[in-house]
Amino acid sequence: MFKYVKRYLPYAIAAALFMIGEVSMDLVQPGLMSKIVDDGVLGLHNGGTGNLHLIWTMGLSMIGLVLFGGFCGSLNNAFVHLSSQNIGNEIRKDCFRKIMTFSFPQMDRFGTGSLVTRVTNDITQVQNFVSLFVRGMIRTSLLTFGSMFFMYRLNRDFGVIVICAFPFIVGCMAICLWKANPLFSRLQDHLDTINAIMQEDVSGIRIIKACVRETYEKVRFGKANDELIKTQLRVLVIFAFMNPVVNALMYLVVAVILLVGSYEAAAGAVTPGTIMAAITYTTQLLNGILMLVMLFQNISRGLASWKRVKEILNSEPELKSGDFDGKTKRYGEVEFRDVSFAYPGTGKLVLEHINLTIKQGETIAVMGATGCGKPLLWV
Repeated sequence: MFKYVKRYLPYAIAAALFMIGEVSMDLVQPGLMSKIVDDGVLGLHNGGTGNLHLIWTMGLSMIGLVLFGGFCGSLNNAFVHLSSQNIGNEIRKDCFRKIMTFSFPQMDRFGTGSLVTRVTNDITQVQNFVSLFVRGMIRTSLLTFGSMFFMYRLNRDFGVIVICAFPFIVGCMAICLWKANPLFSRLQDHLDTINAIMQEDVSGIRIIKACVRETYEKVRFGKANDELIKTQLRVLVIFAFMNPVVNALMYLVVAVILLVGSYEAAAGAVTPGTIMAAITYTTQLLNGILMLVMLFQNISRGLASWKRVKEILNSEPELKSGDFDGKTKRYGEVEFRDVSFAYPGTGKLVLEHINLTIKQGETIAVMGATGCGKPLLWV
């Protein structure tokens, strides 16, 4: 995929830099809020007297940082879309060019419905994969590990609590993704089947009505759609189990932080502002992990779609045009020597041991019974 990514790498790099700016602003906010609570409101370092000037100064600083973070986020979205949409456009055009070179057996091997799904739905999944990887991977990684780092700097006990819970959260995510990952390829296969049925039925609707086969086609489409929904529901059930478990673990972390913070606050080892900042960092960590769950889900589906798209891009045409400079230099004879032909996969010869010589200027007529292979001989 890097062949396509490198063409628009400057857009991706710009998006990554602006995303770093946006997340950095989010990570700085809890520390400023802690100072407002401890020094501006409670006046813990000023004999219990609040400091209104500090509240205004820190408040305006926080507003400025929020605006700057929003500006960085907007530019990040713009550059992400520029990179992902252009990459998808290049891949889609290359796939179509390659399909135009396929032989009839290759078209039959892929199937019309499958090719339609790969050029439309699969490439859209690849675009989403690129977009989420550039935007989501950077944001979730910085937000997750940045929150843990700042919380550890804020209070070592709070940081240890989060670090101890992190392996359990990652383990839960890994198990669910391991269960769901094989289902994404199966989902795309079911979409192939549905698109194939749609293509056949819509293009052949006159024949279906003439033969009164509407009921049969409804049942066939219904069975294919049921298989798609069944697989989709299995994926949704897996993630429906994962999200509450991850949420429960994170809220358990919040409860433990509040419990430990209450004892340390009573002992004078920690301030209310520090506890508030720790909870904010925990909330950011929770958001980062939930985004990471969705990110891995979409990346897994995008990689499954990329494998299917890559099958088209890596396919070599079975028939290749010869060299021709546009000028006819000489005329000659056309000769068939002991030519035989069978349709792929049948094993039954349609033409057997054909010998024919057509000289310059001759007009040849091929005659025979219906179904004996006359068009094949002309081809």
